[in-house]
Amino acid sequence: MFETQVIQGRLISAEDVAGIERLIEANPRWSRWRLSRNLAEQWDWRNAAGQLKDMAVRTLLLKLHQRQLIRLPERRSRPGCRRPSFTPELFDSVMPERVETELRQLLPLQIQVAGPKQADYHLFQRYLLQYHYLSYGGPVGENLGYLVRSRTGQPLACVLFGAAAWKCAPRDEWIGWSAEQRAQRLPFVANNSRFLILPWVRVNCLASHILSQIAGRIEADWQRRYGHRLHLLETFVQEDRFRGTCYQAANWIHVGRTTGRTRQDRHNRVNAPFKEVYLYPLSVHGRQQLCR
Repeated sequence: MFETQVIQGRLISAEDVAGIERLIEANPRWSRWRLSRNLAEQWDWRNAAGQLKDMAVRTLLLKLHQRQLIRLPERRSRPGCRRPSFTPELFDSVMPERVETELRQLLPLQIQVAGPKQADYHLFQRYLLQYHYLSYGGPVGENLGYLVRSRTGQPLACVLFGAAAWKCAPRDEWIGWSAEQRAQRLPFVANNSRFLILPWVRVNCLASHILSQIAGRIEADWQRRYGHRLHLLETFVQEDRFRGTCYQAANWIHVGRTTGRTRQDRHNRVNAPFKEVYLYPLSVHGRQQLCR
């Protein structure tokens, strides 16, 4: 028998599960997108800015499906295939002239929010897709991107923040929150999922300076877009590729190492690279705020 539990930050009861099953049975032709949108509206599940949390509902439905508590309709498109509206053939074939100078020659940096309504969003997407080793599949859920330029307008870097990892033992131990507190307060943590210094840029201390500048403004930018605060930033540095030097120089706190398991792992297998975990509190009381 299903017992009431917190899933995706929401308390779900047996009655809720039965209601979801009835909705699916009554609408056999609905897509997963339409189901999640309808449920978000029924529950009036919104973020602080009033936007429907249909992506959170979709993840919740998938978890119920994986636990064989409901049966979702077949996917109509594969997840992870959302791509910017251009192809690799449209990428630049020749890199721009190298930028090799002292940091002070580039200051003050122009750090612009990169979103669908901004003129440079296409450029931001293209740089990540073409040059970041993890590529870029498009935004999911709450996210905030930055395109960084020099004082004269030369593109230098792209930085992307999105949803925090659901579980991360070193982070969770450092914060000291309970599972219930984590479920409720996780939206107040943002994950630095992409950080790209463009390959033709070679400037000492640029990366740590960018991190420091963004840390000073991201809470206001996030609140402006989503209507709620942030208390903590996190990132995961793949240890066989990077040393995390820029995060250390920008005063991020190293709290441990991942176990090599992915978010979807159910069998305790090491199936992903080990990553070092770094955190950056956005206020002196950030940790306490997350444990309220």
